[in-house]
Amino acid sequence: MDQFGDAQLPLNEVKANLFKGLAHPVRVRVLEVLSMHPGISVAELLAGTGMEPSHLSQHLAVLRRHHLVVGERRGSQVFYTLAYPQVADLLAVSRSLLIEILQTTRQQLESTVTS
Repeated sequence: MDQFGDAQLPLNEVKANLFKGLAHPVRVRVLEVLSMHPGISVAELLAGTGMEPSHLSQHLAVLRRHHLVVGERRGSQVFYTLAYPQVADLLAVSRSLLIEILQTTRQQLESTVTS
């Protein structure tokens, strides 16, 4: 047992699994679209992402499997929403973090060039 305890291992595995669901640019794009337009149809997602139907279907399956989105069939159409509002929060935090990282990297590069 390490100083942080064995109890953390299962939770860390669950967290890692969540991030596996996010680990593709297309899936992140789909989540971004759904965070801005909840409850849109697959047809609207196809138009909004420009993806092939089979590729979108595969990515939606991964997102469902990781409990990030839910689909609801209405007639012949399926409409998707984020499974939890915190998914949108996670996307916002990641954007903020990336901006901070990019700004820091830019400052470091500029200071290297001017020295």
